[in-house]
Amino acid sequence: MDRVLIESLGVDTVIGVYAWERSITQRLLLDLELATDIRPAAASDDIAQALDYAAISERITRFATENDFALVETFCEHLAATLRDEFAIPWLRLTVRKPGAVPAAAAVGVRIERGTRAEGS
Repeated sequence: MDRVLIESLGVDTVIGVYAWERSITQRLLLDLELATDIRPAAASDDIAQALDYAAISERITRFATENDFALVETFCEHLAATLRDEFAIPWLRLTVRKPGAVPAAAAVGVRIERGTRAEGS
């Protein structure tokens, strides 16, 4: 199984457990690996045969705008389910980082894998 990558996608959302965090938007950085078979798209040179990373990026941005969660874990889990459902993605790895959440760290975050990887991947 091949992978489509989206790296360091920045989205603004309401996220956090503290009261002050509930009244502001904060930036999250996302990295995704999305399982797909690129051969049909490569053979046809047709975007309709590809996993459209522009459409996926737009959907992620809309998801972040439309939702607010206390935990990065919840954001991550719900986003993964949304993407797998709406784009028929059999497997994905999603990393969500929250820069500045811990002063001594560049970022904190969560990485999950959902779905089933094909043999040999």
